[in-house]
Amino acid sequence: MTKHGGGGAHVDDVIVALEAVVTNYCCVDDHGGGGCCCVGNGWHGCNQHLGICDQLFRLSSPTISPQTKPVILTVDRVGAVRVPPNFPYLCSLSKFDIPTHWKRPCLYAYDQSSGVQTIVHRIRHFSMEVSEVVNVHSRRLKSVVWNDFDRVKRGDTFVAICRHCKRVLSGSSTSGTSHLRNHLIRCRRRSNHDISQLLTRGKKKESTLGLTNVGYNQDQRNEIVTVASTNFEQGHVDGTVYTGSFSFDHRRSQLDLARMIMLHGYPLSMVEDVGFKMFVRNLQPLFDLVTIDKVEADCLEIYKKEKQKVYEELDKLPGKVSLSADRWVANGDMQYLCLIAYYIDDSWALKKKILNFLKIDPSQAEDSLSEVIMDSLRDWDIDRKLFSLTIDNHSSYDKIVCRIRDQLCQHRFLMCEGQLFDVRCAASTVKFLVQDVLETSSEITHKIRESIRYVKSSRETQEKFNEMVQLAGINAQECLPLDNPFQRNSTYIMLEAALEYKEAFLLFQERDPSYSMCPLSLDWDRVQAITSILKFFHEVSDVFVESKHSTANMYFSEICDIHLQLIVWCRRSDDFISSLALKLKSEFDEYWKKCSLIMAIAAILDPRFKMKLVEYYYPQIYGDNASDCINIVSNCVKALYNGHAIYSPLASHEQASENGGSDVKDRLAGYDKFLDETSFSQNINSDLDKYLEEPLFPRDVDFNILNWWKVHAPKYPVLSMMVRNILGIPISKVALESLFDNGHRTLNHHWSSLKSDTLQAFMCSQDWISHEL
Repeated sequence: MTKHGGGGAHVDDVIVALEAVVTNYCCVDDHGGGGCCCVGNGWHGCNQHLGICDQLFRLSSPTISPQTKPVILTVDRVGAVRVPPNFPYLCSLSKFDIPTHWKRPCLYAYDQSSGVQTIVHRIRHFSMEVSEVVNVHSRRLKSVVWNDFDRVKRGDTFVAICRHCKRVLSGSSTSGTSHLRNHLIRCRRRSNHDISQLLTRGKKKESTLGLTNVGYNQDQRNEIVTVASTNFEQGHVDGTVYTGSFSFDHRRSQLDLARMIMLHGYPLSMVEDVGFKMFVRNLQPLFDLVTIDKVEADCLEIYKKEKQKVYEELDKLPGKVSLSADRWVANGDMQYLCLIAYYIDDSWALKKKILNFLKIDPSQAEDSLSEVIMDSLRDWDIDRKLFSLTIDNHSSYDKIVCRIRDQLCQHRFLMCEGQLFDVRCAASTVKFLVQDVLETSSEITHKIRESIRYVKSSRETQEKFNEMVQLAGINAQECLPLDNPFQRNSTYIMLEAALEYKEAFLLFQERDPSYSMCPLSLDWDRVQAITSILKFFHEVSDVFVESKHSTANMYFSEICDIHLQLIVWCRRSDDFISSLALKLKSEFDEYWKKCSLIMAIAAILDPRFKMKLVEYYYPQIYGDNASDCINIVSNCVKALYNGHAIYSPLASHEQASENGGSDVKDRLAGYDKFLDETSFSQNINSDLDKYLEEPLFPRDVDFNILNWWKVHAPKYPVLSMMVRNILGIPISKVALESLFDNGHRTLNHHWSSLKSDTLQAFMCSQDWISHEL
């Protein structure tokens, strides 16, 4: 063969290698003007012949040792790659004049008959190193990733070269293929179409694995270059795609999408958004995009499974369940009733689960709403386990609570004859008190609001007011904010900031005759009093929502402080403040009458306080009648303990042991029951007395009452059952985000148009899934 260029010996070696490839794997067809190389497995037509060349020359080494000479192929008149059996001509690129607009790192072809030089576009710049050898064994390279990599031996190690971006990765058999598969997923030069072809689900394919071995061996030239074919399989079982060590569970991905939509409140329509489809296609081409109806069906399926879990958890509870009912509003006049269960589980963790989210008619009568709640209790089979119902402190709910309590008492489901059943939300009570304060002081608040608005009306007035601030020597750091009528706490913030600029407003009134809304001196005194009232309620509200789950024992001292503060405000000399305080106390007394007993019992079950906290507050509240009120609380605690003792598992176990499993009728069984009941009522020196007689536990900021009772439950088996039921009562049910909002909680606008059953599934599932994370 003819040698060209300075590295002739090495070019000869390359020619020999290429001859072996052509002789063994290429056939010659006549296409009316020149030979044409075709590969038997999968290549058809002259326009695809460059693919075999791409396989032959897809090598990454930059040199032909010891000297590098790029090589070219000849082409026929129609531009097809021409490699005749005798392989007539290979030469160096330096033999020809290369046009200036051609880029150097590429292969180009020469037509001998016409002398035309042409770039072969799909064949990148390549060189061959004689020392490089690739060993290909089709029985070993089973992974599908080898359709996109060439395995090349460099010295004593193997490397894998990406056919798309030419990146070199480890090709050792001990390295596995996971890193190769991960690279293919991230490879930017690889199209999604290629990925789909590589991982077509549920089919077997035979593919040409383009692994080219190029090396130098003078004695065995025909074995130097090898192009091997191998098969790869892909499994598709129950929606799972298996590709080597990688598996893609299509069904799980669909359910994960449904969970994501419910968890984050996304609209169902997002699955049909163009951007979402593009994102999913690029992220995982195997995922079949779902329709709105399909993802909705998946959400309902998840809801049914999660509901069964919650049902079984409630059924296995050792104690009682407390319920809260809250109203939600949506677009227009639509209203919903949200029922939430509260309980303490076996591990002494306070749990909260939404049970129902029901569409209601605001015009429905009280008996209809009470029946809706009772139907929900029966559906969950917790009517026999219900301990209390927490609802907003509004008179419109009184009849609803009474009807539910009467039905439960008829079946003797409630303890203490339902005396502790009716619980009014503490946070909502404070919200109503704040609302009364703002309504009563609306005229004064309006003057402050308009004064701030006037100061901010123009840059000129703002500068004048700033001069008054400097003249008055005010060093306030905060600016003057306007309140938001939909956020009550913003009004308190506005009034508090305005008080700091009181002297500046008075000076500004003297200098600016157009400013006519300045409050009078008496008005400023009342603003001071109103702000102190709002600040007090603001601090109390913060305590109510300071933790995600607040147990019932933490409310008694705060509510007692409100009671005492109202008494102080009623004694104020200013008729405006005293009359406001009397109005507030009248409303608060209704709440105190319903809820003070249950909160006092919860405080007694706090080992840091026991009876001492009641004995501290009641004399300040009731004066000379304090002892009688303390006795009422004490007697209720004993009665509640007796009720738990009678129905405790220990009592049932003792009774079963006494019977001994005999079938003989015991004529004194009624006597045994009488003895148990009277002994419990007459001799209470058991768990309760032991607990009350022991010293108080030191007050600690980091004290966790549930952890304390979890440790001491074996010591107080009956009392711990009572504690579990009492501490699980939601004394306050208002969420932090709606603590200072006006009106009811508002439904996510993405879900407001959903069907009622679907909406309930979404709201419940969102709550259940979020607590599992």
